[in-house]
Amino acid sequence: MAYALVTGASKGIGKAIATCLAKRKFDLLIVARSEGLLQENAAFWKQKYGIDVQYFSIDLTQPAAAEKVVEWINAHHWQVQVIVNNAGYGLWGYFHELTVEAQDKMLQINMQTLFNLTHLMLPHLKNNNPAYILNVGSMAGLQAMPSLSAYSASKAFVNTFSRALHEELRPLDIYVTLLAPGSVDTHFVEVSGMHHMEKIAKKTSMQAEEVAEIAVKALFKRKKQVIPGFPNRLAAYGIKHLSKNRIEKIMASLYRKKD
Repeated sequence: MAYALVTGASKGIGKAIATCLAKRKFDLLIVARSEGLLQENAAFWKQKYGIDVQYFSIDLTQPAAAEKVVEWINAHHWQVQVIVNNAGYGLWGYFHELTVEAQDKMLQINMQTLFNLTHLMLPHLKNNNPAYILNVGSMAGLQAMPSLSAYSASKAFVNTFSRALHEELRPLDIYVTLLAPGSVDTHFVEVSGMHHMEKIAKKTSMQAEEVAEIAVKALFKRKKQVIPGFPNRLAAYGIKHLSKNRIEKIMASLYRKKD
């Protein structure tokens, strides 16, 4: 079986997607910053599913990260049929109060690393048709979100890039699916600093395992986009048809920084 490359596979949605692929007997190449968690996950998937799992610990916020991942893959001559660009995170706060350095790192991993890795891995996918790319965007990319301005903009890039790429690569027998989840029970609230939203998030969030199963099924059905959960699809419909000004004011009130 050809390999599936999953970034951000140490925990959360990335780990859950990797588990879904392992169940389908894909060998795995898993990439994230935490070597300990990668090693632990790799050992578990090897034992439980009888697959090969290789891991590479790297900080994907670094500008040359994608090139280093591809060099690692090429050095071992692994054949890759599936790419899951999951790694990413958000920063909550006002643009003028967050540092440029912190926002640069977020934009690097959310957009540039995803972009570079996808482009650099295309020769692999062309040689292992049919091939599949799953890009993890977000419902946050469907509209501007004050106090999550850079994050929502980065996910808007992933959303539109993925949908366009679906049409470009389909004739090459490479299929791109955009996963645009709403709130998921992961470490997003903790990492982003949105501790005031923790109670709401726990009530409204989907489980990562449920989102992953929906995403992987959509990927192999060659769907252009999937928004998991009926409430999220209903919200997406509302976002599409309501006034942007009104939505932005609602978002500004909901996510505003409390003194």
